[in-house]
Amino acid sequence: MESYATLSEAINGLRAQGYTEDFNLKENCIDCQGGKYQLSPADFKVDHVFRFEGNSDPEDQSVLYAISSEKHHIKGVLVNAYGIYSEDSANELIKKLKVH
Repeated sequence: MESYATLSEAINGLRAQGYTEDFNLKENCIDCQGGKYQLSPADFKVDHVFRFEGNSDPEDQSVLYAISSEKHHIKGVLVNAYGIYSEDSANELIKKLKVH
């Protein structure tokens, strides 16, 4: 897997590799396509994880997850802050995932 200098560069690179869905965090799942797919942790896996720090503020940190679901035949990305700004629901979901 390539390394990327910026979050937008990573998203564009993953899109070119077929990670076309934008996943959103919900209480106990992630969803995409306006709720058409609601994936529990058993329904998807994290293929790659990329961490980024803001240029002007080290606390401006984000993590990008490349996620796939064989069950639903979809691949996409999920962006979350990490550190003090991360969403608790994302942290709980990510703890349940198998990272490959």
